[in-house]
Amino acid sequence: QVQLSESGGGLVQAGGSLRLSCAASRRATVGWFRQAPGKGREFVAFISWSGITTDYVDSVKGRFTISRDNAKNTIYLQMDSLKPEDTAVYHCASHRIGSYYDTAAYDTWGQGTQVTVSS
Repeated sequence: QVQLSESGGGLVQAGGSLRLSCAASRRATVGWFRQAPGKGREFVAFISWSGITTDYVDSVKGRFTISRDNAKNTIYLQMDSLKPEDTAVYHCASHRIGSYYDTAAYDTWGQGTQVTVSS
């Protein structure tokens, strides 16, 4: 089973940028999710094994970019033009089977990294 570890979170002002990293123990198809206080886990972005297919939740399209470096088994989430509503714990997860929008399709999760955007 793949192991995942996120890094790169922090505190940033609205309009700022952060780049999250998801280091995997082997190559994996990965999704990013986020969970704000008192809310459920929300799909943010997905990248296929090859990196050719990517997808985003509407609220981050044009602001976030998911990418991967297969030589390093690392998946990145570049987050620009951050808004206070982006504040959440961000998790990467290894996709196994089913709709990649659905948390049930993932079998391994990282511990998460906190992103806080101040207004």
